Amino acid sequence: MVLTQRWDPEVYSKSSTAQQRWAQELLSKVSIRRNERILDIGCGDGKVTAEIALLVPEGSILGIDNSAEMISFAQIKFPPALWPNLAFQYGDASDLQFVDEFDLVLSFACLHWVQDHIPVLEGIKRSLKKGGKALMQFGGKDNAAAIIAVVDEIISEEKWSEYFDGFEFPYGFFGPDEYLTWLDRAGLNAVRVELVQKDMAQTGREGLASWFKATWLPYIEKVPKDLREDFINEVVDRYVLVHPPDDEGFVHVGMVRLEVEAEKNQA
Repeated sequence: MVLTQRWDPEVYSKSSTAQQRWAQELLSKVSIRRNERILDIGCGDGKVTAEIALLVPEGSILGIDNSAEMISFAQIKFPPALWPNLAFQYGDASDLQFVDEFDLVLSFACLHWVQDHIPVLEGIKRSLKKGGKALMQFGGKDNAAAIIAVVDEIISEEKWSEYFDGFEFPYGFFGPDEYLTWLDRAGLNAVRVELVQKDMAQTGREGLASWFKATWLPYIEKVPKDLREDFINEVVDRYVLVHPPDDEGFVHVGMVRLEVEAEKNQA
């Protein structure tokens, strides 16, 4: 299952600097040739995809996302006239329609929105040329555990519980063992699969609230619109009470990312 939310690209763009930085850090570990054809799954607002386009002046990159709002935002922000080797189109990670087309498939801060990764990985294999590579990073096992604990506590309380009756944890946060099995099942060769600890630093209470509002939509959308600000404020206030800002005013959220490097056979 792939979660689909109604994203606000402007809000997300302002609240996703950590995701952008983590993508940059991961990209610095790999060698990308100037003429490669690249697919970016879950391109969001397109800013990371555009950065990658600069690395392949003789190649091209296609960003896909299952949010029409995000795709429209990216197409306007990065027009073809100014970015001739960059394109965006609507597409779903679990239903990739490409065959032997890409040298490299990338995905950053996206695939934890997917609970069944087998169709994704099978689609990635089909999309890659022989010998092509995949590089992915997304929320892994125990990701954001501290804030999830706060949210779980709040939604179990009488004030909010009626809105979460039958609610199931919406994210796919997986570990290396199960992911290695899925790569093998999909016919991809694992190069590296590991959990990496990350620190997400938000600028005080306001920054934490903006991030929660931008990215925790499966929870927020369960609450009536007129109560959503109250819900967000309660989550933020309770989190900050347990995890106060540091001396510079930053609120920290411990994150865990699953980083995956894989290859398609040459033959």
